[in-house]
Amino acid sequence: MSRDPHPRSPIPARPEPPAPAGAGTPSETPLLSMHAAVVFLAAVIIGLVMGGLMFLHDKSVPAAVAAGLVAAGGSLPVLHKLIA
Repeated sequence: MSRDPHPRSPIPARPEPPAPAGAGTPSETPLLSMHAAVVFLAAVIIGLVMGGLMFLHDKSVPAAVAAGLVAAGGSLPVLHKLIA
């Protein structure tokens, strides 16, 4: 009598229950990757800090908003390259 070279794997004691249809199945992709979320969050923080500093300096809301938007937009490509 010869032995089987590829023995069967043991049957699991408890089979996994089927997951509900909409419960985060692996086929769903996230809206943003982790890298993109971190880059956007850092850009928003930079924009808020720069806008706040500009508001404290000039007491002008439009100038603070413009400075915050420019700082956030300008930091996006730099953060994209720096954060891996």
